[in-house]
Amino acid sequence: MKKKPKIQKRYNRISIAYDFFEWPMELFVFKKLRKMVSEELENKTLEVGVGTGKNIPYYPDGIDITAIDFSKKMLKKAKKRAKQVNKEVSIKQMDVEHLEFEDNTFDTVFTTFVFCSVPNPIKGLKEIKRVCKNGGKIILLEHVRSDNKVLGKLMDIFNFVPLFIYGANINRRTVDNVKKAGFNDVFVEDIVGNIVKKITIINNKSIE
Repeated sequence: MKKKPKIQKRYNRISIAYDFFEWPMELFVFKKLRKMVSEELENKTLEVGVGTGKNIPYYPDGIDITAIDFSKKMLKKAKKRAKQVNKEVSIKQMDVEHLEFEDNTFDTVFTTFVFCSVPNPIKGLKEIKRVCKNGGKIILLEHVRSDNKVLGKLMDIFNFVPLFIYGANINRRTVDNVKKAGFNDVFVEDIVGNIVKKITIINNKSIE
């Protein structure tokens, strides 16, 4: 339990400059990917790890959307962004490892670059599984450890740098974690090399 307060503090600390650090990748890569994922959101939707609200401008109109994050200062920026772009969204401070929702609450759950920093990713994925309806869709846009032998090893060696700065891991094996969490209908698409992946899950609870 000690890891979570430490990571929360790191994200609270870096919130003031978070968007600045990410703007080159945001401008040339992430913006396009956020639009792509947002087009698939339907009905009652949960965004896990809303951060400073970079996905909010792309939320489709006419859906019931809730967005959560465990960093109070990141959420403050997300609320400001939602107001600026005139989007109706329920924004709550919450930990993905302990979601405060009933079972089968959401039709769609999505994350963008979140499970690199969840202390216990399998526990968080199981919570997403629980709150998503049977047959619902879960979309994870994540950067993961490269399958390339040399690059993967370098990511392992230098993982301590982003982990120390703000609690993010660059060598997470998120596809493996998804399977360990008990998901079966999993579709993986390489978006940027084999480092950025779109993981689409149909939450088929009938074959648990």
